[in-house]
Amino acid sequence: MQYTYPEPADVGIQIPPHLVPDRFRCGFLHALKGGQLTQVEQMRLSFREGFRAGKLYLRALRRAQGIVTFPIQGRIRVRARY
Repeated sequence: MQYTYPEPADVGIQIPPHLVPDRFRCGFLHALKGGQLTQVEQMRLSFREGFRAGKLYLRALRRAQGIVTFPIQGRIRVRARY
């Protein structure tokens, strides 16, 4: 199934002039697809800012649709002693 993801300009997000537009768009798309920052190339400023903008857009979109977000679940490490 083919999905169509919006561009930052389509949802009203302007790319700041000090960032690389292609990297910003890649970061935005990566966030919309549900990816995580795991590679070195993704740590560049333009990619991270696009990723952040994508995550904030998704949060606002879900809130507008009435989808409730739950708190982040943490992991607990338990050790048993004999």
